[in-house]
Amino acid sequence: MERFGSILDDLFPEMVAWRRHLHQHPELSFHENKTAEYIYGHLTRWGIEAKKGVGGHGVVGVIRGSEAGPTVALRADMDALPIQDQKQCEYASKVPGVMHACGHDAHTATLLAVAKSFQEQRGELKGNVVCIFQPAEEFTPGGAAPMIREGVLDGVDVIYGVHLWTPFPSGSVYTATGRLMAAADEFQIEITGKGGHAGLPHETVDSIVVASQLVMNLQTIVSRNVDPAEPSVVSVGFIQAGTAFNVIAGTCAMIGTVRSFNEQVRDLVRARIEQIAAETCRMHGAECRVDYKAGYPPVINDETEAERFFRTVPGLFPAENVRRSPLIMAGEDFAYYLQKIPGCFMLVGAGNEQAGIIHPHHHPKFDIDETAMLNAAKLLTRMALSYLHGE
Repeated sequence: MERFGSILDDLFPEMVAWRRHLHQHPELSFHENKTAEYIYGHLTRWGIEAKKGVGGHGVVGVIRGSEAGPTVALRADMDALPIQDQKQCEYASKVPGVMHACGHDAHTATLLAVAKSFQEQRGELKGNVVCIFQPAEEFTPGGAAPMIREGVLDGVDVIYGVHLWTPFPSGSVYTATGRLMAAADEFQIEITGKGGHAGLPHETVDSIVVASQLVMNLQTIVSRNVDPAEPSVVSVGFIQAGTAFNVIAGTCAMIGTVRSFNEQVRDLVRARIEQIAAETCRMHGAECRVDYKAGYPPVINDETEAERFFRTVPGLFPAENVRRSPLIMAGEDFAYYLQKIPGCFMLVGAGNEQAGIIHPHHHPKFDIDETAMLNAAKLLTRMALSYLHGE
């Protein structure tokens, strides 16, 4: 590990340059054309066996060790978000309305460094390393499932992935045995009432009033229908209705999300949303249409691979910085890989209050402590070597 660590230390300035280039040139989910070419170009220049166009704009690099052995996959996502970058820095996004507000640029730069280090030290490897650069994590149906369908996990024994996480301080690393991140579903509700003059409400069915009551009624699902021991969330994030101050809106649309870790809870919440929406609208003489879209399943780490983290990583980081993660209500399509083969998804602290890196993911001023990339690279390398060498 020392040789790999030294190589990664030397690669850190390049890692920062790669990340900043990607940060300035972000691409949305399903449109990662130039990002994929950038990755593919680096891999092929280093002599790595590479393939592009996997499951959309996915790129796969394979490093084959000098000795026979198992195959480890490492994954990074590479898409950006439709958010206007508000940071004042030299590497701010140059694409209006698009930015890397979740750290996927850093994930890509991290895995590039790991790939290069393994390629340089492939004579030390007992087995193979597959580097998966995945598109379209931010929006369902995501990029993991198409890459799996196109065989990215064929012959792979185990998979590891990281997410740089600004709520955790830089220098810390986290994971959990079993449940780590939530299933993330989306619902859309369209309420149809009867519009009219705002001064004559008795002649209308006010869709905004119905929607307001529905939002409050939906809050009873978690508080009164779900077992308090089962974490879950129902949130309405978008409401749109009306055209003028003196017009009662005849229609109202709302969009929300459901987060859960248990399939039974997931099914219960969906059924209650549909029932409560129908009954609330019926009570007011309105009608509704509910469109419920199941998103990514929960991220559930393999027990053996999570224990590998807690067994081997304290030798890489101070023991007090290797921690068990709380449940995270964000979703991740890394879950699909874990449904197919054993693996472990890990969180690497990337926040730094002293440096002003305090903004949450998906915020227009989001940034990371870039030293977290080096920590992530060493973590992925340590996990891969542990598995390949049978530790």
